[in-house]
Amino acid sequence: MAPGSAQQTVTVDGRRLKLTSLDRVMYPETGTTKADVLAYYAAVADCLIPHARNRPVTRKRWVNGVGTEEKPGEVFFQKNLDKSAPSWIERHGIEHSDHTNVYPMLNNLATLTWLGQISALEIHVPQWQFGPEGELNNPDRMVLDLDPGPGASLPECAEVARLAREILNDMGLDPRPVTSGSKGIHLYAALNREQTSDQVSAVAKELARILEADHPDLVVSDMKKSLRGGKVLLDWSQNNRNKTTITPYSLRGKAHPMVAAPRTWEELDDPDLAHLDFEQVIERIREHGDLLADMDRGQAGLEPMSSNLQHNDDGGPDRLHTYRSMRDASKTPEPVPDAVGEPGGNSFVIQEHHARRLHYDFRLERDGVLVSWAIPKGPPTSTGENHLAVQTEDHPLDYGSFEGTIPKGEYGAGEVYIWDSGTYEAEKWRPGKEVICTLQGREDGGLAKGGNAVRRFALIHTGGSTDSAEKNWLIHLMKEQPGQPSPPAFTVRPTEELPTLKPMLATSGSPGLLRSEEDWAFEMKWDGIRAVATVTPEGTRLLSRNGNDLTKAYPELADLGSYVNAEQAVLDGEIVVINKAGRPDFGLLQGRMNLTKKSDIDAARRRTPVHFLLFDLLHLDGNSLLDLGYTQRREVLEQAVDAPGDGHIQVPPALDATLDEAIDASKQLGLEGIMAKRVNSTYSPGRRSESWVKIKHSLTQEVVVVGWRPGKGSRAHKVGSLLVAIPDGVDLKYIGRVGSGLTERELAEIGSRLKKMGRKTAPLDDVPAPDASDARWVRPALVGEVQFSERTSTGKLRHPVWRGWRPDKKPSDVVVEI
Repeated sequence: MAPGSAQQTVTVDGRRLKLTSLDRVMYPETGTTKADVLAYYAAVADCLIPHARNRPVTRKRWVNGVGTEEKPGEVFFQKNLDKSAPSWIERHGIEHSDHTNVYPMLNNLATLTWLGQISALEIHVPQWQFGPEGELNNPDRMVLDLDPGPGASLPECAEVARLAREILNDMGLDPRPVTSGSKGIHLYAALNREQTSDQVSAVAKELARILEADHPDLVVSDMKKSLRGGKVLLDWSQNNRNKTTITPYSLRGKAHPMVAAPRTWEELDDPDLAHLDFEQVIERIREHGDLLADMDRGQAGLEPMSSNLQHNDDGGPDRLHTYRSMRDASKTPEPVPDAVGEPGGNSFVIQEHHARRLHYDFRLERDGVLVSWAIPKGPPTSTGENHLAVQTEDHPLDYGSFEGTIPKGEYGAGEVYIWDSGTYEAEKWRPGKEVICTLQGREDGGLAKGGNAVRRFALIHTGGSTDSAEKNWLIHLMKEQPGQPSPPAFTVRPTEELPTLKPMLATSGSPGLLRSEEDWAFEMKWDGIRAVATVTPEGTRLLSRNGNDLTKAYPELADLGSYVNAEQAVLDGEIVVINKAGRPDFGLLQGRMNLTKKSDIDAARRRTPVHFLLFDLLHLDGNSLLDLGYTQRREVLEQAVDAPGDGHIQVPPALDATLDEAIDASKQLGLEGIMAKRVNSTYSPGRRSESWVKIKHSLTQEVVVVGWRPGKGSRAHKVGSLLVAIPDGVDLKYIGRVGSGLTERELAEIGSRLKKMGRKTAPLDDVPAPDASDARWVRPALVGEVQFSERTSTGKLRHPVWRGWRPDKKPSDVVVEI
């Protein structure tokens, strides 16, 4: 490329590409331009491409450069292949439950050049490849990400890398180090594709835990920031099928153009080990070539990680090997048996453990071991309490009778007492998800102090895929207890500042997506505005899904706290207007939106009162309920709210019906559709989740207004129709124009606002000439909703009818509805 040239057309691998903005500075602190980036990728292509070949490529793009440390540039994280991408780029799709993502594959220099042209500085890929027909193969490599916490750096990462290398070598693997170009080190080891991603992840996770147990002052396998000071996080999760790692030789979007650079083991011994920039990497390739070039020769399967571990009959580690690795039988009085016990028993023990902090160890006998949780606050004594329960390693059956002192310096040092023990009956046991059991304790035990030695508990996994989240459960005292009345529903707790939470969002779907009805609960879908309500002794506050304060706009809901049996609560629900037929009416609700003057609000309130339909409870008197399953949250919600007789505050019941019955009931009532929610789904604030699915009877789509066309005749200078679009990656995609359903009053009211938002050019480039001929363009900031009959083959809407404005949503909230 000619120096200083801002634009060129080049031929790469027989493909013509137009390269633009070559003089744009991508790394301001070093003056590195887009032309320099393209030249770097051309220089390293023969080394980089083999490590990305036939893998789905996720891109991180800095279109205007990375900026500086003080003012970072805007970055776009992109999975789907742009529709404007050259047709010759190889690609494959990955199907999800409700959509398919199409990814490019980086198999040649032309594609790498195109990635540089669109400013995709970082190239991320998973540990598996597509097969010839697009099938997802088993992983051909394992990756360990060594990430230094505060107070640690590359030398500590190098030390952990050497420790991991010893174990991996014992497994027959040949790991290779790569300094990540960011903070830490990646270790790559080639595999023979005989194991699934889940199996590889399990081995990597166990390796991380063993290193953590052997080197607790250096290694941590838990991502929780509070545990990482001075230590190296051994992140095993990069082996998950859905996770990606930056490709060796990829640039990084840091202030300096650093690179994920393969290194030698000798280099890791250098106390001055440092990350490398793109110029250093080019020089290294000239001298040494690709240090990972022969990595595939070390392909192997995954064998047991250490020969000194106890094994089960199949040769693999048994369920007590983690327990043994954390204890020295010569230093602690705890039992350290050679093998697991005989299966079939049903004992339990709860131990009071005075370690660094007092906690209670809750252990249930299962398959020859004691499955164990640590409960910081002890077993709950009220159905209104939900205590954290952190799952720990399985313990031997002999631990059920252990009391004594664990010496200082040993794992869990401190005094251990038996708080209660006995037998239990398992009502439900879903490994890793849910346990419901009834405990029969001693008459003089700790359970009996709560009123009865027989107690029914539920242990609910809180969800999440990180190592720390996998350990976290909640223990809940069930509402229905054997042989006695239910305990008090709630206890009063000191008030504390409540969190500001965004609502959890649903995905659009169809009945066919719900394969097992027993896993789902059904509610009616209410046609209104979503709101999160915070109740405190000071009053009620309402926030829309995009954070707008709705409190003053709906004063009739200010008394919500009078109907909540708690001093503090955070609730989720829908604000609706009920029409004369007794149904929510979104059109009537439009008259309550965007009012700011008190006189206007009061007049609208008298004319069109609203109702608040509550369907979830997120926080109650100092307790977060986010990690409870849907069924448990609903149970607490129904106890917590006493709805008034006039119905302006309601908790509509979940439907006791099958999927088909729920859909039919919704149609008969003239409602919009139903909501299907997984019974064990936790609440994920601000996230769109496939655990909540909205099933509508008619086709609707939220849209972004991008322009308008004037009417005809006497309306020639007024708004006649709106031009609408939906987000498509970082761009907008035109889907048609809509005039039906807009009243003369609505067109008149919106006209002056649209004219103030005017712009000279179109905010998108795919509007057909007939629609663009007399269009007036506007800044794409307003969101509305339309109903339509079907989509054309190009994605346009047929027969769209305007339903109303959505001031509660931003353009970035709009997604394609099924």
